[in-house]
Amino acid sequence: MNGILESTLKTLQKSEHLLSNLDDATLSNVSVSPYYSSIGSHLRHILDFYDCILNPDEHNKIDLTARKRNKDVETCCEQASSYLNHIMAALKQRGTDLERQVMVIDDLGMGTIEMPYTYAALFAQANSHTIHHYAIINYILDRLGIIFNDSVFGYNPTTPRASSLN
Repeated sequence: MNGILESTLKTLQKSEHLLSNLDDATLSNVSVSPYYSSIGSHLRHILDFYDCILNPDEHNKIDLTARKRNKDVETCCEQASSYLNHIMAALKQRGTDLERQVMVIDDLGMGTIEMPYTYAALFAQANSHTIHHYAIINYILDRLGIIFNDSVFGYNPTTPRASSLN
């Protein structure tokens, strides 16, 4: 398997660990300011991003603005785990032709645009995007008083750590 996909699966395994330590009430809790988003909404968003990548249209275009947004994934650990397992299984079955070109549709703030990507670049973006949302989830966990025993959860591998700054 390709290193990009291996990294992606390793990153997504953190979602498995997270979900195994949450209940539905915590998954869907929207009490943390300033955005009042839930852990579940961030997990659903992450998985929807991968679902888009894994399901290009008949013209080999991937529309990142056309996500599923299944609210059950945001509120039910079992539904979130099932969606995660589906995404991870599809990634494991994915071919290694990551240099293949694909057109990506996204809205960067001024309406939708189409951009040429390789699958490698898109999966690398998805992995960084996942880590970014893990950082937000980690913030929510902290505000809810929940300790999640993963010292690198939400940290990009290139982020300097306090111990490396001494």
